[in-house]
Amino acid sequence: MISVQNLTKQFGAQTAVDGLTFDIPAGQIVGFLGPNGAGKSTTLKMLTGMITPTSGGATVAGCDLLTQVLEVKRRVGFVPESGAVFESLTGLEYLEMVAALYAIPRAAALARIRQFIAFFDLSFETLTDKLLGAYSKGMRRKVVITAALLHNPPVVFFDEPLDGLDANAAVGFKTLIQTLAREGKTIVYSSHILDVVERVCHRVIIIDQGRLLLDGSPEALVAEHQSGTLEHLFTRLTGGDELERRAEDFAKTFRP
Repeated sequence: MISVQNLTKQFGAQTAVDGLTFDIPAGQIVGFLGPNGAGKSTTLKMLTGMITPTSGGATVAGCDLLTQVLEVKRRVGFVPESGAVFESLTGLEYLEMVAALYAIPRAAALARIRQFIAFFDLSFETLTDKLLGAYSKGMRRKVVITAALLHNPPVVFFDEPLDGLDANAAVGFKTLIQTLAREGKTIVYSSHILDVVERVCHRVIIIDQGRLLLDGSPEALVAEHQSGTLEHLFTRLTGGDELERRAEDFAKTFRP
């Protein structure tokens, strides 16, 4: 469903993504991991057609990223880390606009929107009476997730989707993506919450400085590296052990 070949992105002299190559089949939930600045968001923006690769390429849902970018955009859903929305629209106006962009008939769009807001425990009045600028961070996130799934895409990219969600909504979301995968959808899940990634993802891809470090199932990688948990493995690979020691030393400076 996703095939990436030597995908590279440079911004001037800086290489943000450096020759990534991997394949993801249908029905798989893949945790896409890396420290800040590793190139995760840049990779997701390339795979969703938001920015153009410097070199290399990819196919997404059977469409070439370089020559069929509009077809790629029709076939993917994307929840960006920023959760950006048009703040001068109501939630319903925003979702109806998204539905129109994907040529979803209005009646079908409203039916789907009602299903999503029921799932996320939002009232229809909230969608119609408030501008998005007045929404809480969690409410915006629910609207953005709904917008990403509204056109029923076969591939969905999530960048920190749990940011702002309360505990109940987060549990519901994890169940949602597992169900979507069982229905055959491909889920790429970028997050810093590694215990959640370890529980819900079939596979993890770890990158650092734009390069691929590890690729495999969480259980196999943790066992192979005798790390105990995915979090311990991640910190060991990406320099987190040194940060932990520095945090401990810094905390000691507050002793009376």
